[in-house]
Amino acid sequence: MSEIDALTVSVIWGRLVSIAEEMGVTVRRTAYSEAVREGGDFSIAVFDAAGRMLSQADLSPGHLGAMPFAIGNMLKSYPRETLKSGDIIIMNDLYMGSGHLPDFYCMSPVFLELNIVGFVVASAHMVDVGGIKAGSQAVEGVTERFQEGICFPPVKFYDAGVPVGEITRIIEANVRVPTKVIGDLKALRNALHSGGQALSSLFATYGVERFTAVANRILDQSEKAVRDSLSEIPDGDYTYEDWLDDVGPGTEPVKLAVTVRVRGSEIVFDFSGSDPQTASAINSPLNFTRAYCYWATKALTTRNEIPQNQGQTRPVTVVAPDGNFFNPSAPAAAGGRAMLNQRIPELIFGALAQVAPERVTAGSGQWANPIINGIDPRTGQRFVFYDYLVGGVGARASADGTSALSPVFSLENIPVEIQENAYPIIVESLGILCDSGGAGRYRGGLGLYKEVRILAESAEVSNLSDRHKNGSYGLHGGTNGNVGRSILNPGADRPVAMHSKGTYALKKGDVVRYECSGSGGFGDPKERPRHAIEEDLREGRISEGAALTAYGMRSG
Repeated sequence: MSEIDALTVSVIWGRLVSIAEEMGVTVRRTAYSEAVREGGDFSIAVFDAAGRMLSQADLSPGHLGAMPFAIGNMLKSYPRETLKSGDIIIMNDLYMGSGHLPDFYCMSPVFLELNIVGFVVASAHMVDVGGIKAGSQAVEGVTERFQEGICFPPVKFYDAGVPVGEITRIIEANVRVPTKVIGDLKALRNALHSGGQALSSLFATYGVERFTAVANRILDQSEKAVRDSLSEIPDGDYTYEDWLDDVGPGTEPVKLAVTVRVRGSEIVFDFSGSDPQTASAINSPLNFTRAYCYWATKALTTRNEIPQNQGQTRPVTVVAPDGNFFNPSAPAAAGGRAMLNQRIPELIFGALAQVAPERVTAGSGQWANPIINGIDPRTGQRFVFYDYLVGGVGARASADGTSALSPVFSLENIPVEIQENAYPIIVESLGILCDSGGAGRYRGGLGLYKEVRILAESAEVSNLSDRHKNGSYGLHGGTNGNVGRSILNPGADRPVAMHSKGTYALKKGDVVRYECSGSGGFGDPKERPRHAIEEDLREGRISEGAALTAYGMRSG
């Protein structure tokens, strides 16, 4: 075959990216849950016949980084020669996928005539998969994964295009809101159907041999770009430690540690110095740990310059011993592992801030992921209100941190109007917390707060957050962001301080207030320009007291 020209590579590469993005649009338009439809808690990727990820939509790194391993695990149960056109395999085993049971993977082979030429994969967070508490992410009272909900190894959801009714009935019998869960799974099916057709058409247009040559070029070029960027970082071992507040009421802090080893164009993330796995719902299964190491590598190297694919992961090695917090052994639970997604890159950034400060950010505000459930008085049906508050981003060497924006994933704050329409709640207030960002030459992003009033006769909330004791770190003289907190009935005579991972009974009229921690600052606060301080004062980002104490500037 003649040499592949650059134009052909560019056209096929662009089409692969667009197929993934178009699949994502299909999920958004057909999903049932607010978390997927409005919040974007789903992911899409396209693979070749060898199971190499060629393209992904810009969605959740936790899903995407685990997808190559999910494909590999699926093929162990369903070898290529046994698969048929129209097959869809589902899987949510936390040790085979992205690390907790709510994340379902749907995988489908793509055929050209009688041969498999690729795979399309879609993943989404289900708002409930059973278990001890609604939402299947509770921390309090959970010690092993059997308490967290239904678990599927790879099994057929569709067989040659025909739904496997037994699987649907099993799911419906084990989850609290079956309409939303089955609806979201069907949305993933829709995406696989449209994406599979588009990928097959692409192979038909260019032929398998030419497409494979282009795929090899894409992966090799992407790998080279990462290696070239890594080679600019001085060789060495760089270590950083941080602490999780705890893993539930009455528990001890957890040491999180990484040593980043840079050797030429290779990078190793070694988590051996971290604490052992915990007897709680907060652990980071290895696929999840790897996924955010891949994300951190991209953030440190190619960023948005090159669409992500598996070639960019080749220079990366992740080390975590069996039984480590970042590689727990079964049957360790991990329903609450979502709160760890930004903590993994933050460890890495903290280590590399010593040698490449221009490539990293300070610690970002810890997001909150409370889940409220009860009976909706309007319908008499069970509801599961899966909520999250995306906090902010840490400051960097050249700019302030951003408020109300995720530092590591693509989730969006769900519109209040949609939540109030769907659930028996009223959002009393939602805003940005003054003074919550760490001071610095560049200020950290501010945390969000939200107050929710309960309209159901009774309900229960499972909290999931952190940084209520230890603030997000500042860098190079910048101060830490403020800690977060949760309060039950903040306006009452005796408000109740809620644990960041506790479970609480609620009654009609109760108000729960969540406050995300602020993000860390970067650089000496005394070097912050006066005009930037004045603008922060004018916009309500800082108070006059903070202008004086943090920056030494008097008003007027």
